[in-house]
Formats: sequence, structure tokens, C-alpha cells
Amino acid sequence: MPENEKVEDVEIGIELPFEKPIGKIYSQITELESQQIATGRDFSREIRELRTRYVSLMRKTYSSLTEWETVQVARHPNRPLAQDYLRSMVKNFVELHGDRHYSDDRAIVGGFGQIGMEKLLLISQEKGRGTSEKVEHRFGMSQADGYRKALRLMKLAEKFGLPVVTLIDTAGAYPGIESEERSVAEAIAVNLREMSRLRTPIICVIIGEGGSGGALGIGVGDRIAILQYAYYSVISPEGCASILWRSAEKADEAAAALKLTAKNLKALGVVDDIINEPLGGAHRNASEAIRNVEQYVIGMIRRLKSIDIDTLLQQRYDSWRARGKVLQGEKT
Repeated sequence: MPENEKVEDVEIGIELPFEKPIGKIYSQITELESQQIATGRDFSREIRELRTRYVSLMRKTYSSLTEWETVQVARHPNRPLAQDYLRSMVKNFVELHGDRHYSDDRAIVGGFGQIGMEKLLLISQEKGRGTSEKVEHRFGMSQADGYRKALRLMKLAEKFGLPVVTLIDTAGAYPGIESEERSVAEAIAVNLREMSRLRTPIICVIIGEGGSGGALGIGVGDRIAILQYAYYSVISPEGCASILWRSAEKADEAAAALKLTAKNLKALGVVDDIINEPLGGAHRNASEAIRNVEQYVIGMIRRLKSIDIDTLLQQRYDSWRARGKVLQGEKT
């Protein structure tokens, strides 16, 4: 059994509905371990067999997740957030605030820092952990102010010749009246235009939810990567189901139709790369998931920096002109 698949390195925490058989085996393991300590009896053989079954079932379950189960994993409360990536993989991070128009939108956190030996600008969507943080960061749903702040910082990165890395994790742009009053649609549209021609490398990584224009507002770049159990979609499964079936209870059917998983998105040419997650998802081993993203970012920055900027811009243009494929159903 590989070292990173040991049961003792894994905590179930909050159990997703499809994980109940996995959780049952985990409970049996912890119960036997407790009995072994309390009674002094040797249950090592039984525990070893249960661990083997646990890893086998975990691998089987996560290799065949449905689209809706993938969405549940992407939304797991223990999944690492942008703040965890910033703390673990970014050195000397200096956060910059405000859009110089209205306010400092806390749903988007951005600043200069260093990953490995590479200096860069990092822009992330922060959902917050705990009630007060979630309210402060508006559950990761940005208003126009956030997208304008992001663009202001990207222009600074362009000025100083630093690459831009964005971490995407949002259910969508904030839909409230104040967001509309400050022209959130225009702010997102301007970002699409400006990011498409920003004269510095841009890497976009979807670490959890990639919801609609809210994600796309910081999602135009030279390489689009997605974590293995994240998702990226034009609308949430619940929103799609409410429109098509007038019921959010059809979210599982909507998720299947949206082709929103990493594997589907790669096949459709919507994303460029898939970043592997630990066995059982990033919520089970955040440090490994963050390390995988860090290694991807470092390697990709080096690769993109080696390309002449005019060539890079042309490649970016060509890539976005050709991005995605149209699926056609049978004629009826």
C-alpha cells in the first residue's frame, strides 16, 4: 500500500452520502484500535485487513464518481480554501486592497508573493471558513468591486513583468441588487477583454467550484487547470434543474447533462490540465493537494516565461478561439 494511502493519515470528518460504506469500515478500524489499547489484545491482523479493504473501497468509489457526487466533493466543508493555499505555498505574501472605485471586496483576495523561486501576483476567490468569515467573504461570490480590484492588480503585475496565477472557487458572482447597481456584468466583461491581452503569463486553477461568469471573471489565461474533483460549469446543477425541471431536486440529472467534471471538461477542450488530488479527495489530505498545485504552478510559470510575449499572446488568442467542442444529439 503506498505511504500516502495509509488509513491513519486520513480522517473521515464530515461524511458525504456516497461515503457511508467507507465510513463504516473506518469506524470498525478505529473501534478495533481502541479495543487493542484498552485490552492489550492483538488485533493487528484484523486491522491490517480492514485497512486494505478501506483503501480498495476508497479507490473504487472515487474512480467512478457521478457528476453530482463530484459536485459534493468540490463543496466539501473540509476542502482546502484559497486561504489554505496562500498560507502553505506562497511565501512573503503582501495583500493589496481596494478597487479604487468603491470598496475592497473580500470575496477576492490578491497580492504579490513567491511560490518556490518564482515571484508572481496571486488572485484568489475566498469563501471563508466559519460563519463570520463566510459572511465577510460573501461565500466567495464577488461583486463588481472584486473584479475591478483583480484587474487593477493584474495591470500592476503586467507593469512589473510578473506572472499572474488565479485560484478559482466560487458558486458564481454575487447576485444581489448592490452587485447589479455597480455593474458586475460589465466588470466581468472588461476582465475577459483585458485578461485576453495582458502582456504577462496567466495561469488559472479551479480548486473547488467554478461557477459561471463569477469564475470566468478571473479565468482567462494561457493555461486553465482544474483539480481532479473540482467542477466548472455555466450554471450550478441546482440552478439548471430549477430552469429545466422547475425543481432543484433534479440537480443530479442536471449535473450529468452539464458535463462539468474535470474528465469531461478535458475531453471537451474547456480546460488544459487536470491536477491530481489525494486518494479520497483534497479534503482528506490538504497538504498533498496544495503541494500538487504548487508543483504545477511552478512548472507552468517556467514554461510560459520561456515563450516570447508576442508569441504567448497569439497562442492565448488561438487557444480561446478554439476552446470547447459542440456536442450534437441525434435528430428527432
